[in-house]
Amino acid sequence: MSTTEIRQALPTGTWSTDPVHSDLGFSIDYIAGTFHGTFAEFGAEVVDGQLRGSADVASIQVKDPNLEAHLQSPEFFDVQRHPQLTFESRDVRRDGDEVALEGEITIRGQTQPLELRGTFSGPIDDPFGNERFGLKLSTTIDRTEFGITWNNALPTGEPALADDVSIVADLQFVKAA
Repeated sequence: MSTTEIRQALPTGTWSTDPVHSDLGFSIDYIAGTFHGTFAEFGAEVVDGQLRGSADVASIQVKDPNLEAHLQSPEFFDVQRHPQLTFESRDVRRDGDEVALEGEITIRGQTQPLELRGTFSGPIDDPFGNERFGLKLSTTIDRTEFGITWNNALPTGEPALADDVSIVADLQFVKAA
């Protein structure tokens, strides 16, 4: 952020994600490429300028249903004991359309500080009489800080799965009536 940073929260009032026009995904380096996944069931709301969100671990989607079950197992997210991932912002900074949100993320019952960075667009009126704004946010976390340590060694002895996970959220919010 530049030195001309404007201190202001996200729009005031109550705003909820539009599930049809929002996505929450992740990627992680695996063997010789990148593995991608999404969460089908997630939601977020902005209340008086602060963002709160959660994702249902049971809704994880990848290209192989057997792998979805493995990701939900105790070796990864442990959906039985920890059915949700959560994020709550503590501070929001904006400079034009650039935004940074500092807060806390909880995965597998472990809470860590987190900064999301990205862009803000709006507010704007849509063709249906609703007021909207958008956030495109991303960050990188170390999965081992949340107790997700499963790995498989390559023949060289190197781990097949990286520790760093990229998280990307493309969210549209609609103002509550």
